[in-house]
Amino acid sequence: MVVCGLACWRCRWLLPLLLGLAIIMGIIALAGRGWLESESEPYVQQASLWESCTRAEDDLNWSCESLMDYGWGRAAAATYLVGFVILVICFALAVIAFSIEILRFNFVRGIGGLLFVVAAFQIIGLVIYPVKFTEEIPLIGNNMFSWAYGFGWASTVVVIGCAFFFCCLPNWEDEVLGNIKPTYYYSSPERAPYLN
Repeated sequence: MVVCGLACWRCRWLLPLLLGLAIIMGIIALAGRGWLESESEPYVQQASLWESCTRAEDDLNWSCESLMDYGWGRAAAATYLVGFVILVICFALAVIAFSIEILRFNFVRGIGGLLFVVAAFQIIGLVIYPVKFTEEIPLIGNNMFSWAYGFGWASTVVVIGCAFFFCCLPNWEDEVLGNIKPTYYYSSPERAPYLN
């Protein structure tokens, strides 16, 4: 039976796989139009990271306004996008790091540090957006921050978790590389007379 623990060498692709998942969720957040949506019918308002759209109840065409005309809109988009680009770089570095047979553990810890930078940038963007959006954009009806905004937070949570694992992985260097000999324990129901 093959046992694969948290830090075993056979499971080395789990962390890059999680980073790939974070990238997919980040792409959905960047491209999605569901950062803010009307809570119920009639759906008269929706927004993405890039623009805010409204329409009349009986109109089918959306009237959109770019959020890049606002300083806070540019700041939110820039910080989230910078975090996303660094995340893609971290993914590439992780694939390179786990592809070579002799794993460089200081290199892995550096990837963890970069992932904390990614999380900081993404959190800044995800906090700026709702605070300034609700202050500066007139909201029509009942609205909620929706699925694309949630994907942004999900990506950030995965990045934070991976950052901790990348930073802590060097603590299990011997286990990952298989340098520890297994310990065998033998117990018998009766003790040998010479052990008394």
